[in-house]
Amino acid sequence: MRKIMLLGGPGSGKGTQAQILQEEYKIPQISTGDIIRAAIKAQTPLGQKFQTYSNKGKLVPDKLVVALVEERMKEPDVAQGWILDGFPRTIKQAKALDTMLKRRKEALEGVILLQVPEEILFERLTGRRTCSVCKQTFHTKFKPAPEHGCTDGGPHILEHRKDDSPEVVPVRLEAFQHETAPLIDYYKAQGKLHLVEGDQSMEQVRAQFKQLMGD
Repeated sequence: MRKIMLLGGPGSGKGTQAQILQEEYKIPQISTGDIIRAAIKAQTPLGQKFQTYSNKGKLVPDKLVVALVEERMKEPDVAQGWILDGFPRTIKQAKALDTMLKRRKEALEGVILLQVPEEILFERLTGRRTCSVCKQTFHTKFKPAPEHGCTDGGPHILEHRKDDSPEVVPVRLEAFQHETAPLIDYYKAQGKLHLVEGDQSMEQVRAQFKQLMGD
């Protein structure tokens, strides 16, 4: 498989695995969040539309998100495949993606679900910290930041994202269950769903991914 989507709750490790797959298989990670931020910064026509919705605090319409993904898929680096990360988020977006890929005479080859218990997701997210200087991610329990070792040789300056707070994380997990979890049955019905137990060591998770990718 080289045209895949990663599915899983916040904190399940989708972004980390997407980056590893991108480096190992030389296929790009397509993260709608990253693309939207880049489009706004570059002030492309779509970026300007996204900026308008962002300024008004409104959700971006699904058709604009799909248009952005399709625009990204016109780039030459997707010729050998791609990894969808964070998209689609809803059944409506998934159906729009199906239509877009059919128009491009392509197909989503597989959906890899990273299964992690909610209590583990809560612990991962609430303990996550990011250095504002070098942008490395740490965890208060699983990966404490060393006293020194930042890019300038000094200590890391750690920040805790507001949406990783103990008050907000349950809301994010509930939103996933309500909006995104229905994709599990949607893709299972298409025969495209593959399960990976995400609550394991990095080596065990990687082994499962390599098997699914056909290595």
